[in-house]
Amino acid sequence: AVEDFVHDVAAQIEPLELKARVSLIAAILRRYLPTEYPQAVSVLLQTLGPELTETEGIFNDGWYVLPMAQFVEDYGLDHFDISLNALYEITKRNTSEYAVRAYLLRDRDATLAKLRAWVDDPSPHVRRWVSEGTRPRLPWGKQLDMFIQDPELTLALLEHLKADPSLYVRKSVANHLNDIAKDHSARVIDVAQRWHSEGGDDTRWIVRHGLRTLVKQGHPAALAILGYDAGAAISVTAFDVQPTALSLGDSLRLSLTLANDSDSAHDVVVDFRIHFMKANGKVSVKVFKWTALRLEAGQSASLQKTFPLRPITTRTYYPGHHIVDVQINGQIAASTVFDLVLLDL
Repeated sequence: AVEDFVHDVAAQIEPLELKARVSLIAAILRRYLPTEYPQAVSVLLQTLGPELTETEGIFNDGWYVLPMAQFVEDYGLDHFDISLNALYEITKRNTSEYAVRAYLLRDRDATLAKLRAWVDDPSPHVRRWVSEGTRPRLPWGKQLDMFIQDPELTLALLEHLKADPSLYVRKSVANHLNDIAKDHSARVIDVAQRWHSEGGDDTRWIVRHGLRTLVKQGHPAALAILGYDAGAAISVTAFDVQPTALSLGDSLRLSLTLANDSDSAHDVVVDFRIHFMKANGKVSVKVFKWTALRLEAGQSASLQKTFPLRPITTRTYYPGHHIVDVQINGQIAASTVFDLVLLDL
């Protein structure tokens, strides 16, 4: 039977991308495992192996577990307790952050109750799962509209995790907070102000990273929480990009000189924005992080940044004029242009 299973998978898997491969293996597992779901899951759990010992292991190890989580997602919705307990074990070997979303959509309250019971779990993989699995806008995961509409449902979980000793968990909490900020900026500002004032360094780290979208948008309250004054007298004495004409695959070199014209020190966050041409001739503005620094009264600083214009799956490049802005403490401080003259698709 094992040889037949391997044969069936190998016959179809080659042209598929990762997600489709995971789904294929789960579907073929269904044919070879016991017909009764509880028995099938029991067989899978016996093959899990040891828990991951390192918190970044999810990105390096345990890929073979992904089809098991998919199996539980696809076939286990009518066996709630068995399935959630299986996902609990699976997430300690890789992740159940995608599979649990089907259960949240089927029975939100019961699934949240289970996750609440695990916010203090000894395993950082489980604690991260509580946050990551409930993110409203998890990349590659099912969007959870009920959490987009009502962030209080998951903010209650984040309150338990905001000072987690594991950076692995805190990264997820920050990403979750950033998700919420895209739809409920005022609520996130309230939370961030409280966490920043009451919390320690670890919680303030979460706040800084959780506010990143609002900072890129120049949100004054978000900037203020992090100590950035949108009205600070910071001037740009030079801003240049080279080359001014380039092709896809080349790199854009940005050079900036800025000065603190005030009589007091200021923390400064520097971003840059590129107005990418679209197929219809309009533009799409994307903000990129540059750096953060502190300028004493009267101090100047020169900065350089290299930005590669290489093909990526989430962006299509089109030729034409591209505006580049430099943004200082949320305010547009200078602009210049370059031409993308050759499109290589």
